[in-house]
Amino acid sequence: MTKDSPAVATAEARGPLQVARRQQLLAALQRDGSMRISDLSHALGAAPVTIRRDIAELAAEGLVRRVHGGVALITPDDVPAADEAPGAGLDSLPGRTLGMLVPSLDYYWPDVARGAEEAARELDMRVVLRGSSYDTEDDQPQLARLVERMAVDALIIAPRMDAPTAERTIEWLDQVGVPVVLLERTATVGSHHAVMESVVTDHALGAAMAVRHLTSLGHRKVGLVLDANSPTSQHIRRGWLDATTECGLEPDETVAAVVPDVRSPERDTVLDGVLDRCRATGTTALLVHADAEAIALVQHCEERHLSVPGDLSIVAYDDEVAGLFSPPLTAVRPPRRSIGRAAVRLVAERLADLDRPTHRIVISPSLRIRESTAPPPV
Repeated sequence: MTKDSPAVATAEARGPLQVARRQQLLAALQRDGSMRISDLSHALGAAPVTIRRDIAELAAEGLVRRVHGGVALITPDDVPAADEAPGAGLDSLPGRTLGMLVPSLDYYWPDVARGAEEAARELDMRVVLRGSSYDTEDDQPQLARLVERMAVDALIIAPRMDAPTAERTIEWLDQVGVPVVLLERTATVGSHHAVMESVVTDHALGAAMAVRHLTSLGHRKVGLVLDANSPTSQHIRRGWLDATTECGLEPDETVAAVVPDVRSPERDTVLDGVLDRCRATGTTALLVHADAEAIALVQHCEERHLSVPGDLSIVAYDDEVAGLFSPPLTAVRPPRRSIGRAAVRLVAERLADLDRPTHRIVISPSLRIRESTAPPPV
């Protein structure tokens, strides 16, 4: 092994405390064979997250193997045969526990969680689901409880990326010592901006699908209405802007509005302003995120004796309840259940092979054409 090899470089980068702790950890395992992380934390006087990080390094070096809630020494019987090498299958995963944290348990995310639970059952794994909040500024305490108290083997999460603590949380996740997969989020870590594993919907593509559907009907002014609080909005705006430009439309000559939260007293005024702007600019179609905003706009149209789709075509983005409304709304549907399933499969593959390259999965949404879109009025 040369001095410049990664293993030597990593060893040289360790401080004396970490070297001593690793030696104590290995000595404890030599004595007891296997130990729980909580017991090691108490015995070595180090936080569980620190112990997990040490274990992850030792496992990568082939010195120990991770077991549920703890670690064990590798014995000759543990050496895999050629056809049982890491990454060859997922047979070693039954009984593993996945911690899952999502920002809401009553909108969008329940279907993601159902998909995750389905995939976990197929692999004989278990999901521990926790809900955060779009108002939460620090996800780290919840995540720490999952790792340290619930002893989960991996994390599948949708953290707040716009919170003041987001950067600190991402750094903590990078060092937590268990595999992490981001849901509908992307992030980079370290000075080289290495990407974290993630599963996301191609929301920009979904917006472009809606724009192309409307232009195929003959609409030449397609506006955009966005929910002020959704992290998805930035991707939908990008897709709308790219697609309108590609289709030869002029996005600056139509409506581009942001609607405040349903609790805001300004909400109805903003929605009425959208319809006023549609009339002033000759806009005949709107892409609206999310369902609640699209439904509210249709109701405002009814109050003003405007027909949907006769006077104004509307495409909703999310399709949680758009198809249940009257008229049923044409909508872009993100692949929520598939997102959850893919995240579990991705983290399972990582657990089975810790050395595999980083994977990022992008899944396409679908367009459901219903009764709220039609050719523009003559």
